[in-house]
Amino acid sequence: MIKAYFDNAATTPLDPQVIEVMQEILFQHYGNASSIHAPGRKARSIIEEARKIVAKEIKASVGEVFFTGSATESNNTILHGAVKDLGVKTIITSPIEHDCILERTEVEHKDGCEVIMIEVNDQGQLDLSILENEIQKAKTRGGVLVSLMHANNEIGTIFPIEKIGELCKKHAVFFHTDTVQSMGKLEIDVQKMNVHFLSGSAHKFHGPKGVGFFYMRSDAMIKPMIVGGAQERNMRSGTENVAGIAGLAKALQIYSANRAAYCDKMLQLRNYFESQILEKMPVVSINGFSNPERMPHISSVSFPGTDKADLLVLNLDIKGVCVSSGSACSAGIEQDSHVLQAIGHDPHRKTIRFSFSHFNTKEEIDYTIDTLKSLM
Repeated sequence: MIKAYFDNAATTPLDPQVIEVMQEILFQHYGNASSIHAPGRKARSIIEEARKIVAKEIKASVGEVFFTGSATESNNTILHGAVKDLGVKTIITSPIEHDCILERTEVEHKDGCEVIMIEVNDQGQLDLSILENEIQKAKTRGGVLVSLMHANNEIGTIFPIEKIGELCKKHAVFFHTDTVQSMGKLEIDVQKMNVHFLSGSAHKFHGPKGVGFFYMRSDAMIKPMIVGGAQERNMRSGTENVAGIAGLAKALQIYSANRAAYCDKMLQLRNYFESQILEKMPVVSINGFSNPERMPHISSVSFPGTDKADLLVLNLDIKGVCVSSGSACSAGIEQDSHVLQAIGHDPHRKTIRFSFSHFNTKEEIDYTIDTLKSLM
């Protein structure tokens, strides 16, 4: 039985109001949005209403929002399209991006695109002077795309996206940001951010899995990566997930309307968790703890490397506590994730990510701390 779900950076439980909206559509409005009959027109109207909601929440024009099956799909579409259609010769990114960004850049690199990594410090932060210098050098080779996440999914670092956007605007280069961890939790304004592209995913803000979206500025149009149906105004072929799209919009609407209250509660929970674990288990440390620009819902905890620590995620699960490991397994050898390696984390220590939502409670944290103490 689940006693404490602390893996909200991986996925979040559906908001009950989102379930209600989706159930009604699944049962009553099952038409194909490409059909011209009444059920099809109703499905189309639901999608377009959802598009209006998303556009309003990110301060975009309705015609600049496109729905996809995931943020991974959105990110792949954007990076591939920028290279293929916008003349991008260099992608500038960081070593703590999501795997879908890093692996897409590898693909583009094999096809001749230069990829520049801007290293981060031990708190996961960038040096903007280094970024600007690399942008200037890259421009001599041709078009440039800067792709940097808004907030990191493992340690919670927040990049100064508006300042980065100003640099990109100053040097007239394309800018993409992955807002999967920040969407809903931080205010998103594509105008202030000066972004050409932005991606998001519903299941990170209490919406359904299997649906994402991207913003594409009207002066940075790319061609579709998935063809064969002309849906999404010919930007993403495939019959639309009407209930999923409506669920995404409803979840974002709810989260945005309650942002202050939700984030305040998550921050209180995270701070309480960190104060308790540092007091009662002084052998642990918090990755990125000294960084003032950190997401309110993520705590990356580093434990001494012992046999007991290696089994913590499994044993916590047995006790009903759901968390994520900060490691990756390759060929049976466990090692730090690429994010932890990038910040210089001691590979002999074991990292676990605890990530909270407004549905969590202090009682769940107390149970988790007591359980951790008993397991260590």
